[in-house]
Amino acid sequence: MSVQITTAMVNQYSSNVFHLSQQKGSRLKGLVRNETQKAEAAFYDRIGSVSAQLKTGRHSDTTYQDTPHSRRRVTLEDYFYADLVDKEDKLRIIQNPESEYAIAASNALGRAMDDVIITAALGSAYSGKTGSTAVVLPNTQKLCVFDGAVAAPNVGVGLNVATLRAAKRKFNENETGDSDLHFVLDAEQMDSLLGETEVTSSDYAAVKSLVQGDVDSFMGFKFHRSERLPLTTAATTFNELNGSVGAGTGTAAIGSTRCFAFQKEGLILAISAGMKTEIERLPQKHYATQVYASMGLGATRIEEEKVVEVICLKV
Repeated sequence: MSVQITTAMVNQYSSNVFHLSQQKGSRLKGLVRNETQKAEAAFYDRIGSVSAQLKTGRHSDTTYQDTPHSRRRVTLEDYFYADLVDKEDKLRIIQNPESEYAIAASNALGRAMDDVIITAALGSAYSGKTGSTAVVLPNTQKLCVFDGAVAAPNVGVGLNVATLRAAKRKFNENETGDSDLHFVLDAEQMDSLLGETEVTSSDYAAVKSLVQGDVDSFMGFKFHRSERLPLTTAATTFNELNGSVGAGTGTAAIGSTRCFAFQKEGLILAISAGMKTEIERLPQKHYATQVYASMGLGATRIEEEKVVEVICLKV
């Protein structure tokens, strides 16, 4: 039970309940493929590419090839919010807090949803017949922000236009398509785009509009801010000339920001049945009102080629 309810008593300065600064709900749910999942674990099958064969002559025998099939597993986990409102609390405050607690619950579960999506994008996916084979995002789908400096050691920089171009090139080379491309970054990395001195005036104008919120798209990506992105837990080696991870003499320090770009079909969010909210009186708690909300969530990266991790130095 919340022991801070007395801060909303009638002898306080305001008669309204204010929700403190926080991310209100999910920002990423609508950007990925959504599925309703009824089982604890479910599999999403994939079909790989095949090559057309040359017919060698009239009446020649038909030859066959195995169309590659694979699958990814999504396991649901339950998230919940619960708090109590005593009968005495309702008598001491001007307004009924139950609806405000329901809003707080919705916001909390929405943020949990984003955390699940971010973990799926950057963590391991699970493949194989039983979904027991872990598949990490390979270094070929990672970039470290680079500025072309060759003097070792290059310790990385904040997000810049050159790296955005390199990320877009990966999607083009992977033939993922140009539609529904998204880039998730934090406020610091968005601001660092404006700190560049070598971008063209047209690039600068576009980035300035992006940071100011006048537009949400740049270089084929739609940008979405999230302050819930994880940091690196180990130093990252990268090539100073092209940002490729795993080789070179550049090093991005521990604690760099892990932004990422993705194509919508590259990530799946599975939800059991949407958020369930219940407000009921509990006799075992002296008939206090319980505000309870829950949701089953799971996510997976359906294809590595449709996700690019971008490691950015915190500046």
